[in-house]
Amino acid sequence: MKRLRRLIMIVAAGCAASTAHAEQVIDVPGFADFLVVEGDSVWATNAGRVERWSRQGKLAAVAMSKPCGAMALSDGALWVADCKENALVRIDTQTAQKTATIPTGIANPKGELNVVAGAGSIWVASDQKGVVSRVDPAKNEVTATISVNPGTHYLAFGFGSVWAVSSEGRSIQRIDPATNSVVKTTALGKEPGFLAAGEGGVWVQEQGDGTVVRIDPESGNVTGRVKVGAVLKWGDIDTGGGLVWLRTTEDQTFVVIDPKSMTIKARVGKAEGSGALRFADTGVWTSAHDVHTLTWWPDPAKLAE
Repeated sequence: MKRLRRLIMIVAAGCAASTAHAEQVIDVPGFADFLVVEGDSVWATNAGRVERWSRQGKLAAVAMSKPCGAMALSDGALWVADCKENALVRIDTQTAQKTATIPTGIANPKGELNVVAGAGSIWVASDQKGVVSRVDPAKNEVTATISVNPGTHYLAFGFGSVWAVSSEGRSIQRIDPATNSVVKTTALGKEPGFLAAGEGGVWVQEQGDGTVVRIDPESGNVTGRVKVGAVLKWGDIDTGGGLVWLRTTEDQTFVVIDPKSMTIKARVGKAEGSGALRFADTGVWTSAHDVHTLTWWPDPAKLAE
């Protein structure tokens, strides 16, 4: 009997451990897509609004014409592109109220683009012909426009620079905030898209090749590639916890990449179509707009095993 009780306790402990690391799926009506983490919550673009969600439920919603692309948090504000108003919208995160609409222009009205923060400014790809606009959050106005390759939509800030990807031009450009100019251009593979700067490199999805490419932040040159699948269409990418996190559309929900060995450590979850991903210290958030969910994946270190 004692042995039976001990066996039951061991099994129960194993089940509890499994549950502790299980993902939490949250139903989100509409079209939850791009994400940005704020504390224990996450902001998500949705149809006609942006919303703030925690693991306990929705915390706030702010009406917009057509929020689009990846967002940025800076200066107590959420910065969101609006593809219908052709502008950058500023939202106070405490009051969940719009406080400014800045007519920057939006380079990709289809919504595949990034707004990023860095060097005391907000940056957005603002013209399909090849322009990145720099916005001063103290003035809520454009203070500089930088000429880049046509079709530049995707941005990241890291290692003291703005990194700008042109899918059309198959290139990544390094923008120096001190001079507001491109100081390095590097050729990429087919249909490069979303990117992230961190964990020792700048990481770009080469969507047409199914690869993730590493750009050395010092030289701006390609230093390696990881083959993930046939394609990487409509995914997302982030860094954190010593790893690279890649949202995919085929085969799995996301992939975990070791930036040192340039190998795939884990393939996590089932394929759920297009969506976004953002890393937090205690977990990873993913969206899946085709099935109307947000998912919280706890314990990043465990996920990578």
